[in-house]
Amino acid sequence: MADPVELVAIGVIEKSFGVRGELRVRSLSDVPGRFEGLTRVTLESPSGTVKEATIRSVRAMNGSYVLGMDVCSTPEEAAMFRGWTLKIPQGSAPPLPQGQYYEYELIGLAVQDETGRLVGTVEDILKTPGHHVFVVRGESGEVLIPAAKDAVAAVDVPNKTMTIRRSDEVAAKETTRVAL
Repeated sequence: MADPVELVAIGVIEKSFGVRGELRVRSLSDVPGRFEGLTRVTLESPSGTVKEATIRSVRAMNGSYVLGMDVCSTPEEAAMFRGWTLKIPQGSAPPLPQGQYYEYELIGLAVQDETGRLVGTVEDILKTPGHHVFVVRGESGEVLIPAAKDAVAAVDVPNKTMTIRRSDEVAAKETTRVAL
């Protein structure tokens, strides 16, 4: 079994599908062909239980995927995997064009402004219709930074840092989220 630190989440099991114990999976990946070539995945439950699975079949359906796996062959067995995450080794992820990054590469980056002042750490990435938004948490609370070239000056994955521009426009977009 691969070390969980070296795994990348590519999908979440939404529910069982059909009478053969197949699983409907929502993709977390925007890499074309990500699911079609899968042969093995690591499944992780919300509680952290890990299980290896061999993929028997894959087909796209209405914006998600239906996967047949060796870990379940009935609808009842498949239903037990609802909410589990599909993961693959980071090394099997294809390289991206320059300036594009996988989510796992950005989560955990230290965020600083152009003067070197630490803002916080990227803890989540929100997907919005316009663009993605980095959720950065630091000593002064939570800050939302748009994933846009006018807001992000540089990303240095090997050194685990992101530098942001502190323009008036970016400062105006910074907000503190409040749980309701």
